[in-house]
Amino acid sequence: MPDKYLYLFSEGRADMKELLGGKGANLAEMTRGGLSVPPGFTITTQACNFYREMKGRLPDDMWNQVKEGLKTLEEQTGKRFGDPGKPLLLSVRSGALHSMPGMMDTILNLGLNKETVEGLAKVSGNRRFALDCYRRLIQMFSDVVLGIELENFEKQLLALKRKLGITLDVELDEHALDELVGTYKDIVREHTGEDFPADPETQLLMSVKAVFASWDNPRAKTYRMLNDISDDLGTAVTVQAMVFGNIGESSATGVAFTRNPGTGNKEYYGEFLINAQGEDVVAGIRTPKPVIEMESDMPAQFEELKKVYHDLEAHYKDMQDFEFTIEEGKLYILQTRTGKRTAQAAIKIAVDMVDEKLIDKKEAILMIDPNQIARLLHRRLDPKESVNPVGTGLPASPGAAVGRVVFHADDAVAWNDRGEEVILVREETKPDDIHGFFAAQGILTARGGKTSHAAVVARGMGKPCVSGCEDMDIDAKARTFRIGDVEVCEGDFITIDGTDGAVICGQIHTIAPDLSAEAERVLKWADEIRELGVWANASTPEAARAALKFGAEGLGLCRTERMFNAVDRLPIVVEMILADSEEERKKSLDRLMPFQRDDFVDIFRIMEPMPVVVRLLDIPLHEFLPSVEELNTDVQNLTRFVDWIKSMRTLSGAVNMVGLPDETQSVIHRLSKETEMLHEQEVAQKVLERKLTMLSKVRKMVEVNPMLGHRGVRLGITYPEIYRMQMRAVCEAAALLIKEGKNIEPQIMIPQVCTTDELKWIYGQILEEKILVEEETGVKIPVLLGTMIEVVRACMRAGRIAEWADFFSFGTNDLTQACFSFSREDAENTFLPLYNERKVLKHNPFEILDQKGVGRLMAITVQWGRKTKPDLKIGICGEHGGEPNSIGFVHTINLDYVSCSPYRVPVARFAAAQAALKEPEELSAIWGTY
Repeated sequence: MPDKYLYLFSEGRADMKELLGGKGANLAEMTRGGLSVPPGFTITTQACNFYREMKGRLPDDMWNQVKEGLKTLEEQTGKRFGDPGKPLLLSVRSGALHSMPGMMDTILNLGLNKETVEGLAKVSGNRRFALDCYRRLIQMFSDVVLGIELENFEKQLLALKRKLGITLDVELDEHALDELVGTYKDIVREHTGEDFPADPETQLLMSVKAVFASWDNPRAKTYRMLNDISDDLGTAVTVQAMVFGNIGESSATGVAFTRNPGTGNKEYYGEFLINAQGEDVVAGIRTPKPVIEMESDMPAQFEELKKVYHDLEAHYKDMQDFEFTIEEGKLYILQTRTGKRTAQAAIKIAVDMVDEKLIDKKEAILMIDPNQIARLLHRRLDPKESVNPVGTGLPASPGAAVGRVVFHADDAVAWNDRGEEVILVREETKPDDIHGFFAAQGILTARGGKTSHAAVVARGMGKPCVSGCEDMDIDAKARTFRIGDVEVCEGDFITIDGTDGAVICGQIHTIAPDLSAEAERVLKWADEIRELGVWANASTPEAARAALKFGAEGLGLCRTERMFNAVDRLPIVVEMILADSEEERKKSLDRLMPFQRDDFVDIFRIMEPMPVVVRLLDIPLHEFLPSVEELNTDVQNLTRFVDWIKSMRTLSGAVNMVGLPDETQSVIHRLSKETEMLHEQEVAQKVLERKLTMLSKVRKMVEVNPMLGHRGVRLGITYPEIYRMQMRAVCEAAALLIKEGKNIEPQIMIPQVCTTDELKWIYGQILEEKILVEEETGVKIPVLLGTMIEVVRACMRAGRIAEWADFFSFGTNDLTQACFSFSREDAENTFLPLYNERKVLKHNPFEILDQKGVGRLMAITVQWGRKTKPDLKIGICGEHGGEPNSIGFVHTINLDYVSCSPYRVPVARFAAAQAALKEPEELSAIWGTY
């Protein structure tokens, strides 16, 4: 028996999304639920993948199944495909497992030719309507199937409207449309050398193949890559009997959301157009009306629509985005899908649905994308700023954005690549602009509503968007736009506010908002459910306060080298590095110690009584010094300057540098900021000698591969006085606060450990220093000692290392480098993007934890470490600690906590709750079979 490649709507179910795509499965579900859905059938994703694998050949028997499906449609509708007497017209749409709005192709009005168009005119009694459908078919089919640029048709349409002195498509009469159809056919003949296909079955066959092929178009591939959707899924094709919103004033088409996708408010949200087809709404060809106005324009149909709002939400238990058509007074539902929404809306919808008892708290947690929590921190206009908008559009996606104006998606990418923040300004956006969306800070369009392509995509990406700013006149060729008397050119700064639709010239200061009350509520639910602790990485008092604000339960990584980089400490650090003896080095460290101690006092005080994990110095010392190249430049120019002073025989006073090369003058100006009186020969000579000493030192310290070189514990063993100074700073800070009655929990973490003996040796040094401080202060200081696990050998020796360590913390940034033998900076700048593009690797392993390799090492470490010490505390403090997929994985291997940047803490809290609710298979599927 041949494979089944086609399912009637009456045969499908909601749980068949992998086979029928989201659209096909939902149409089947609505049909089974008794909603008014035009009949149709869905060709499976399996057929699409066969077509792709076989380089354009359809599966055997698939077309026979399509013909049988057509017969059923003809019986259901009482019409016949290709019959001028009772013409059945079809729509052909894509529909993948995951919603990809606008990324693939649709063709409407299939089945029209010169005979059936007259038949449709006769049956409907409206020849203008029939010709309007025909010109739409030719335009869409030519674009999607024949590859003829839409611009060719738009130019002719615009020219005809200008000739007739009209502005709207609906003002074209029967005669004008007849002429336009002829013109469109001429365009096809000119570009293809053949007539527009007249046979309805040929039209259908070519359309199905085109939709299959659209799965691999550039914009769809880009969308999938950026949204982490597999290329292997394929798209289903939905073939559906056409219903018409463009017959006349009793017909309409629209897009609706069961709740406001921007705010989450429960309201009748959406847009519609009378006497139009669906593409007119989503493409922004005409600015539509709010759906609430149907209450006065089409009251009977609005009452029906209100019931659809309720029924869809009650069934799917989530906010729905659905399309509808009214054909001569009768309401039809063309599709529904889970609606894209802003982060603010996602949170509010989840909370409100719990309050409405539509879902429970666990379902609410699973409904929200953890990354939407991060998007809650949308920037907004500073209320202290004076704002005078030059124009106003529709508030399509909230948040404020500032940037330079660009008019093309490619330019947005190019400007962004050179470090410019941009606002993409378009007449209306198209799916091909997707790369520009990702590059831009925000989007501004002259046409389109809140359900236009720009609005939907921007909301899904969390980008501010103002759409339908109809007072804006764009001259894309001149790269300018005008609103009233104000002209804005490419490169000028503008500010947009997607929350209220304002367009403002210039740069307005923006500020980050706090978490909403609804967000705090959802996060509280997450905290009740999650099993993982959530700590933060913070190395300054300001970062520690932010971590607390966002709900961190401790600091899992306090990097001490960040403290060394402060302007008041760096000269002392340099002095310590250049020291020729241990005694000199200790003198510099004695000067540094009070700085470190005071930092720890501040951080411990802020975090009390929570744990603070202090990582002792990790990075190579030469990173605190200028590079060889920079020092060479300084030495060359200082030498030139000293020689110049001698030649001028000027031993004091200002030296006239006229005649010195510009580079030399620039270097001397910079160095003068560091050393007063550089113009004196003696001082200049000393600076030169110091630079020569530094250059010699740096040359000796330069390593071929510093990431695998003299750093971390290896540095502590070579220069134990550094780690002893840091331990003293921690212990003195703790003692001071303990005397104040504070409950302090410092933990010391040693980086880059690969052997037990390294750990034992370092422990001997720093515990000796701890005992000295205890004797000096008379305070018993509770300190846990642990190690980062970031070296492969440490994973393999976890059982032995656990004999000495109170805790482990995975440093997954370095562990990933070690496991893959990738240098992160080099890999990400050279071959890694290509690996991802060509599916050699599914993800960038520095962004999403590699579960099959690095994850396996982690699982072994946990198993062996806890075999030695069952109560061993284990966390993760690499960047993966704030990434939702990685959090899901570490939950499955029973880590105690994750630690991430303060602004990722809410995301981690939420992702940890989702991990506790999901099945292990869901959490480990992200890396597939790599």
